[in-house]
Amino acid sequence: MIAQIIIDIPAQQTNRPFDYAIPEALDHLVQPGMRVLVPFGRQGHLRQGFVWQLADTSEFKDKLKPIRKILDLEPVLNQEALDMAAWLAKDTFSFLISCLQTMLPNALRANYQRFFSLKAPLSADSPLIPLLDSPLHGKFPAQLDPKLGQKIKLLEQQGVLTIDYQVSQRLGIKKVLVYRNLLTAAMIQAQLIATRANARQQLLLLNFLHDHLTFTGTWADWQEQLPELSRSTLTSAVKKQWLASQEVESYRRPTSLETTETAHQLTAEQQTALAAINPQIVAQQQQVFLLEGITGSGKTEVYLQALAEALRKGRTALMLVPEIALTPQMVNRVRQRFQKQVAVLHSGLSAGERFDEWRRIERGEAKVVVGARSAVFAPLKNIGVIVIDEEHETSYKQTEMPRYHARDVALYRSSIHHCPVILGSATPSLESRARAQKGRYQLLRLTKRPQAAQLPQVNILDMRQADKVSGKTSLSVNLLTALQQRLAAGEQSILLLNRRGYANFIMCRDCGQVIKCPNCDISLTLHQDIQALKCHYCGHQEPIPQVCPHCHSRQIRSFGVGTQRVEQDLQALLPTARILRMDVDTTSKKGGHARIIKKFGQHQADILLGTQMIAKGLDFPEVTLVGVINADTSLSLPDFRASERTFQLLTQVSGRAGRANKAGEVIVQTYNPDNYAIQLAAKQDYETFYRQEMHLRHLGGYPPYYYTILVSVSHAQEDLTAQKIFQIQRQLLPILSPQAVVLGPVPQMIARINNRYYYQLIIKYKQEPKLFAALQQLTQTMQKESGFQLRIDREPLQFS
Repeated sequence: MIAQIIIDIPAQQTNRPFDYAIPEALDHLVQPGMRVLVPFGRQGHLRQGFVWQLADTSEFKDKLKPIRKILDLEPVLNQEALDMAAWLAKDTFSFLISCLQTMLPNALRANYQRFFSLKAPLSADSPLIPLLDSPLHGKFPAQLDPKLGQKIKLLEQQGVLTIDYQVSQRLGIKKVLVYRNLLTAAMIQAQLIATRANARQQLLLLNFLHDHLTFTGTWADWQEQLPELSRSTLTSAVKKQWLASQEVESYRRPTSLETTETAHQLTAEQQTALAAINPQIVAQQQQVFLLEGITGSGKTEVYLQALAEALRKGRTALMLVPEIALTPQMVNRVRQRFQKQVAVLHSGLSAGERFDEWRRIERGEAKVVVGARSAVFAPLKNIGVIVIDEEHETSYKQTEMPRYHARDVALYRSSIHHCPVILGSATPSLESRARAQKGRYQLLRLTKRPQAAQLPQVNILDMRQADKVSGKTSLSVNLLTALQQRLAAGEQSILLLNRRGYANFIMCRDCGQVIKCPNCDISLTLHQDIQALKCHYCGHQEPIPQVCPHCHSRQIRSFGVGTQRVEQDLQALLPTARILRMDVDTTSKKGGHARIIKKFGQHQADILLGTQMIAKGLDFPEVTLVGVINADTSLSLPDFRASERTFQLLTQVSGRAGRANKAGEVIVQTYNPDNYAIQLAAKQDYETFYRQEMHLRHLGGYPPYYYTILVSVSHAQEDLTAQKIFQIQRQLLPILSPQAVVLGPVPQMIARINNRYYYQLIIKYKQEPKLFAALQQLTQTMQKESGFQLRIDREPLQFS
């Protein structure tokens, strides 16, 4: 038998299966979806690969190399996953290996360690000397200097050294010791008589065993029963053959279960929605539902009862949330309802936790999966319903290869499993709402909050005329007064400023020079807590300058306001207020989001200040005030979706106020008070916004009236980048119909990132039968051109 294997090298030259012989010892063991180690290339270095399929014969005429080792006893990817990878690679112009790796936890990816062996000792001045661990052997660092890499390659070609790869797993299965009793009641009695009176630990253990002959458990289980027992006593008991110990597999669980929750009483609108959804679950019919419900209208309860219906019918369920920030509260609600049947998948888990949750799903031990974007690939079988909460969120689109949208993958999987998909949002994307208008999706509406809770009162504050707090241009007197009133009443407030850091940039007041990143065409952001300037694109960091590096003036000042600066200002103005800041900087450590949300939920803080991650999905009954410090941040972006994103963000954050019995208030500070997106968000009037925005999209020829594809090229030299994008334009124009529109080529909004230049063009089209074949061909030809990187993005959500 022949195994066709996808090699773990993301490149166009390796973007196909390679034939390998299956050794006799591995015959009947190798299956599609397994990971294997195979020799690859002229040097025969070991690489990890995936068995794509088996065949009887090969078109390769020479002798086939054999598979060296299989890494799995069972396939880690089933046939559905392999078929999905093939579809995804074609749909997103991606490498097959990238699609396969995306479906697996990081723990199942290979670690490659490179070694070299010398034929003779090196000269004393050789640059390889620091890499040696013995006279004739050395190890390459993870990051190798390119010039040194070229020298090593030359030495390999000259036969001076050979390079070997060692492939290892990133993570193993967690094992714990389980202790069980070996003594009979009579033997225990004899030991109690023989044991010294001052051997308290041993007597404690023997007395416990006398009353619990069959007790078995881990060290934690024993300690729970006997808090005074030391671990060394258990170890000693094993040596005395009182106990036997055995290593067993143990799951690393990301969250602990605290309480249970029962289904809530449904409103009439919720019952109507479920009356449409549940029959499709029972009938195993693919149907897409767009659940459009105002903030706080009970969409989550509809989701949970739909999940419960799938479980009752013996099927599984998948629920996606857009960001890790939303996950803790949503996970808690799902786990409280479905207990140990729930598995959690998101990037905030440790590698071990993610691996173990993935294994629980793959083994069928977890029936409900809740997680962020990549959870859409969870290895669930027999899916009964798929839910995508806040379906309009841009975080469902992956920006790196493979550039998939979780909604598209969910629709693909629903067609395989014959199950409904529920897309939920208070502010659906225009694309989804337009499909509902055309009847491709079934529209379900929730227009009221349960238990007569009212939408908050929204006040738009014109910052051009508003009284500002002395010396604080970002804070109005109105907002500060409202915060003081909530503090006095013992109520909570949420403040949104969609810009992290202390200040936007540093500028010299004498010469006007702005301190920029040396690697990117973007100004550095001031971060006061770490006393540094930081680039949010490449990660470059440098100390805050005391003088201007251009003219040496000391008149160098910070401009603009970020979350750090507002936190500092608020603490000075409201010294008794307990303030929590939630942005990328405060949530970078594991569990950061959950810790902040838990503290705020337990009323250990009065004000939650943060970026857009606090705008959605959070439900705190004590929050009666929401303040938007600058509503214009997203409005001023050069993007046709700027108004839509502003409307969505303001509507979502406004919905955090007044979610229980107390009335809510929202204060929106803006320099564009008459903008239709801001005005309609204040009224939570999605329908009017949808009609007005669709009219503007129609006039401009933008989605959902047109499809879009972004083609981007990057290179270390700007002139070569520009030449290449114009060459691509000349290649594509002849195959496009007159109805297609090509915008560009132009430099990206930030033309240089990490010392690479980026140029792009955008194709707007309705029907272009030759376009996709031409783009596939382009990906193949570009691989042969050194130094260039090509990006093709279908329906991009970011055009910068």
